[in-house]
Amino acid sequence: MLAAQRACRLRRLATLRTSHFHASAVVAEQVSDLKSNIHNDPALRALDDSTEDDMASWDPDASSGGHLRLQQQRRILHYWRLIEHEMPNLVAYRKPFVPPSPSTPLVVRSITYGGEDHPATLKRTIVAPVARLPLKDKAAIHKFKLLAGPRWTLEPPMNSGISPVEDNAEHGYFTISCEDFPMPAQNLKWASDALDRLLTEANNTKDSFEDVPLDTRHIEAKKRKERKGDHLRGRVRPSIKDFPKEWLPNPEQTVTASPPSPP
Repeated sequence: MLAAQRACRLRRLATLRTSHFHASAVVAEQVSDLKSNIHNDPALRALDDSTEDDMASWDPDASSGGHLRLQQQRRILHYWRLIEHEMPNLVAYRKPFVPPSPSTPLVVRSITYGGEDHPATLKRTIVAPVARLPLKDKAAIHKFKLLAGPRWTLEPPMNSGISPVEDNAEHGYFTISCEDFPMPAQNLKWASDALDRLLTEANNTKDSFEDVPLDTRHIEAKKRKERKGDHLRGRVRPSIKDFPKEWLPNPEQTVTASPPSPP
């Protein structure tokens, strides 16, 4: 009984192996016929010069990893074609840089995570230099700073896109943000409306609050937290703006000065 089962099993294995090699032989014969047809037909050779090389390296038994690699190569080739043929067309949409006019002093900031959903993507922040806001006089500027509270700072935020050495920085910067609504446009609208209300109230001359000093505790707390030396005994770090101008050499004297005579 065991001998009969063993003989039957060997017969099945022989049949499977024979059919496997037979199929491989048939595929190899078809590939060779296809190669000969392509080689003999000049029209097919003109259609694609690389067909012969591709067929020479073609493996009928490619693994799944090989197909994934081919798919990756096709994707890369697709983007290379876009760069080669489509990118030059973008020159027609090129626009020269135009600095913002005094009528558009606001800088709107947003956060993105590359298309991923995140609560912070709804937040909108408005940053503007106080000197460029439509305020009537110094009293209105002082009142605006009082109403802004900790939203008014001497320096712009680090990620606001505004350099500390830019013009119109003598009165500091105003920052306001909102992330309470489900749509980014709603948050931006609320921040813009809040800024308009502050400007309207600051330009109101009924009470100028001239006798009320500015509250700079939030600025001092930030300096203490940064621990860069500004918090020590009221020390202010010098900058290039504090360099005495009378120490600078006169360009005319430098050019007209005669070189020293050799000893």
